[in-house]
Amino acid sequence: MLKVGFARVDITPPLGVSVAGYFEKRFAKGVRDPLYATAVVFDDGIRRAVVMSVDVIGMNMEFMSVLRPAIAKKAGAETAGVFVACTHTHVGPTITNKDSTVGNFENAQYSEWLIGRLADAALLAVSDLAEAISCKVTRGEAKGVSFIRRFRMKDGSARTNPGWQNPDIAHPLSQADEESQLLIIKRKDAPEIGIVNFQVHPDVIGGEELPPDYPKFVRDTYELNVPNSRCMYINGTQGDSNHVDVRLNPKEDCAVGYERARYMGKKIAMSVISNYELAKEIQCDKISYAEKIISVKYNKGDPEEVPAAVELAKRYYELGAEGALPLASIPGKSRSEILGRAVRIESLVSKPDNKELILTAVAIGNVVFAGFPGEPFTEVGIKVKQNSPFALTIPACCANGYEGYYPMQSAFDEKGYEASTSRYVAGTAEKLIEASSEIIKALKKL
Repeated sequence: MLKVGFARVDITPPLGVSVAGYFEKRFAKGVRDPLYATAVVFDDGIRRAVVMSVDVIGMNMEFMSVLRPAIAKKAGAETAGVFVACTHTHVGPTITNKDSTVGNFENAQYSEWLIGRLADAALLAVSDLAEAISCKVTRGEAKGVSFIRRFRMKDGSARTNPGWQNPDIAHPLSQADEESQLLIIKRKDAPEIGIVNFQVHPDVIGGEELPPDYPKFVRDTYELNVPNSRCMYINGTQGDSNHVDVRLNPKEDCAVGYERARYMGKKIAMSVISNYELAKEIQCDKISYAEKIISVKYNKGDPEEVPAAVELAKRYYELGAEGALPLASIPGKSRSEILGRAVRIESLVSKPDNKELILTAVAIGNVVFAGFPGEPFTEVGIKVKQNSPFALTIPACCANGYEGYYPMQSAFDEKGYEASTSRYVAGTAEKLIEASSEIIKALKKL
């Protein structure tokens, strides 16, 4: 008999913490909306799994190596059964390791507190365990919410976010994944649980007042429209996505800011709620989980470009983006691309040639959660879903680690921001697809 528990805890940091998401120093000056961690615990009587969604940009694998065992211990689970995905909000606290001395080290105290707080969320979900009467799956389509942010320009070059209504845009370089997914868990004498999955960057609101961005409105809209329900949102593979189509007129398209975030969250939630009555019942009993470690090569750059990149990265750490690279000095490329490339090269100088990445999956009956430690391109999630034998496959970005972007081979061929800043060589995204698909297929046979 499967039992499922739900909990949500406030993880809003104190004002003054450093804020993640851009190539500039920002510090929290206010709270627009609280940040939350949502936990769902599954227990089949033999194994226990913890699935969690956290309103932060990401937590690297080193941090996760401390966090996941702490959650497992508190929840009475194995570490391999702990699946922590981040929503990737760009107006949330940077999470850092305790002994970090580079970059956003100001948040070490908050990050240490967060470990205990997330473990508490798992324990609260355990205390909420109730018999699962049924599990159902439905899907929808949230059009006009996620857009590919990479474009072919008329001169043949590739540009990321080339500016509003840029007349030199030819066409997008890929196709957005507009599929929304919903897992409905009905419980005996307890609120039902809805787990919503979609894929788009939570980079809508900006500023220095903390919000969870559009994921808040997914949860709020779902719980408002489905009586006696609790909602978790899991962000999918969104590394090359944007919340707006820059070819449109921003004044006519509810383009930016808080209202746009509300629009996106409502539309994602309603896209699955509109098909709620069409949900199909699936098997949702036995729990299984697995991890796979793959070795990938760092994208360390050519030796001759290292000295200049190191110098620019140091200026950025000391002076910020504008001080290190005034806009007037940028020839043709975006500041983010130039700084991102420099930071990438500088950060990898002392690294070995290879990096081990951990891919994870947790299966609950005919449902599987597939985790990627960073930001894979949209196509990664599409292919993993296509390859999966499960009735429902929920890809999650920034899950059990955050180690950067994973562009497809085509992005390296076309060049641009993502390929310039990716810590890994071309072909890494394809290795993620292969390894994740192998884990998923192996779990299905158990």
